[in-house]
Amino acid sequence: MVSANRPDPFMPAYRYEQLVQAVVDYAIYMLDPSGYVVSWNAGAERIKGYRAEEVIGRHFSLFFTPQDCLDGRPERLLRQALDQGVAQDEGWRVRKDGTQFWALAALDVIRDHHGQVIGLAKITRDITDRRDSALQLDAMRAQLFQAQKLEALGQLTGGLAHDFNNLLTIILSSARLALVSKDPARTQNLLEHIVDAGQRGAQLTRQLLSFARHQQFTVTRVNPVELVASTRSLLEHALPDDIELEQQLAPDLPLIEVDAGQLQMVLLNLLFNARDAIEGAGQIRLEVRVVTLVGEVEGLHGQFVRFDVHDTGQGIAPYVLPRIFEPFFTTKPFGKGTGLGLSQVYGFAKQSNGAICVASSEGQGTCMSLYLPAQQHDGDLQPNE
Repeated sequence: MVSANRPDPFMPAYRYEQLVQAVVDYAIYMLDPSGYVVSWNAGAERIKGYRAEEVIGRHFSLFFTPQDCLDGRPERLLRQALDQGVAQDEGWRVRKDGTQFWALAALDVIRDHHGQVIGLAKITRDITDRRDSALQLDAMRAQLFQAQKLEALGQLTGGLAHDFNNLLTIILSSARLALVSKDPARTQNLLEHIVDAGQRGAQLTRQLLSFARHQQFTVTRVNPVELVASTRSLLEHALPDDIELEQQLAPDLPLIEVDAGQLQMVLLNLLFNARDAIEGAGQIRLEVRVVTLVGEVEGLHGQFVRFDVHDTGQGIAPYVLPRIFEPFFTTKPFGKGTGLGLSQVYGFAKQSNGAICVASSEGQGTCMSLYLPAQQHDGDLQPNE
């Protein structure tokens, strides 16, 4: 028989209290409607550092940073919870010893059987480690993107150096001839050659700076035709003479809303892979068209711009095909690839609400298809603005 002086361990309220007190990974406590603490569990003591007798009766703004208190953040959360029945928040909180942690918190209104608000349930979790991991992952992604750019620039260097050497040869030869020429018409013609070569060199330099510049990812409306033209002008310097690059662009392509630098990096990755898949002479074909999907490609619906990169290479073995988008997976010899190119392509497609698909047969080449959502035509917006 249960003593009259002890709570019945089989009563639901007692068992619920025992359950709450057993939780140590979450701070679970109650507030009165004014925001003052009325209960405190073991998880709250572990996370925040206060014992129950130190905190019950004090306002929950005690756990916020001084700046948040000045900004009125605790009051806003309390008011939102009372008005809407629930409030969620993520931000810095302060422990008893003054150290801070990144918290994920929720406030839920508690009502009696008449519907009157009698308090609020407050649940807080310390997610500092998760936040730090996310920040580190973002930093690694940014470093990966820059590494991919540098790798691509390395592949472009040889062809670009050859082109710049040709331009400098034209400039220097024309300048020397112009210095000794007595014919004004011939001198004028030589000067025009110098200007033309200089302008072509300046255009190459602008494209390289635009491609290599370290900047924050910026989503804009991009004209696929302009971006393909810019990408092709870079790629041509890295293609062997016996590999032909063909492009087929559908008329009236809509704009796409992406980061132009990332998309150019993705297209170069796909085109470099197509180049590397071809032994000897061959062809790469880049097609861009508009398609309407009804769920057949990774459940996507709507109008999409599809970039197809076809090659006449050796194709991909069936046992390799499921792994090609895995980070660091590569079939290239050591020093010829990091295994990060297609992983970056996959991440970009997902981030842009699109998809990347591959079709390949051994001995018959490969087609990589990148799907990106098409934007509605808007006469007020200019491409790449």
